[in-house]
Amino acid sequence: MTITVLDPTHETGASGFQPADRLTSLQGATVGIVSNGKKGTKPFFDAFERELRQSHGVAEVVRLTKANYSAPVERELLDKAQKWNALVAGIGD
Repeated sequence: MTITVLDPTHETGASGFQPADRLTSLQGATVGIVSNGKKGTKPFFDAFERELRQSHGVAEVVRLTKANYSAPVERELLDKAQKWNALVAGIGD
């Protein structure tokens, strides 16, 4: 029996990126929540949205759902995220 070990790294390596600056406060911010669309996300994100608004003063919460729970997010959705101050992505079963 032969065992083959695969190298999961990409041959060209990952390009560098600069993480976004951290927000000092969520007060008045717009926060996007991107769900994978499974049923377990709705009650969790309902509670999370309430917490963001009540405890952190978030002005607007934008909730969107990916078209396919197992695929990467669509370009159109990422384009919308450019207008948000923060984004939370979540999964649920």
